[in-house]
Amino acid sequence: MTDVDIRLRVNGVPRRATVPPRLTLADFLRTDCGLTGTHLGCEHGVCGACTVLLDGEAVRACLVFAVQADGAEVTTVEGLTPPGGGLSAVQTAFRDHHALQCGFCTPGLVVSVTAFLAEHPRPTDEEIREALSGNLCRCTGYQGIVDAVRAAAERGDAV
Repeated sequence: MTDVDIRLRVNGVPRRATVPPRLTLADFLRTDCGLTGTHLGCEHGVCGACTVLLDGEAVRACLVFAVQADGAEVTTVEGLTPPGGGLSAVQTAFRDHHALQCGFCTPGLVVSVTAFLAEHPRPTDEEIREALSGNLCRCTGYQGIVDAVRAAAERGDAV
């Protein structure tokens, strides 16, 4: 198979690359872009550790080929940093509510929660739990994560 030229924006930075057609977006982000916050867990789209925003929609980067992102805007957890640095409202809430332990699932959760709150700025706890069901965490028991999402939503500036 012939490599394919792609152009996209990653965290606001224009990127151009020549990639194999079957290279996943996750591998492209980690290897070609050096953005290792996109974690690879199951590589089957089940765990959510590789979640990124593709044109504003949360997607599993392990299930998307890099060539499918041609012309798109990709935002990774690194791209959620506010202008001037620091933590986003979601990241701050995760820190403040002890919503992480080992941290492996955290980037995917933060990206997923950011996308969720953009569409559901005032979610119920039931909606939060449903939204989190696509991300696996083996350490926290999820209560701190639910508390963090609720706190970020209450702040009103989570996105």
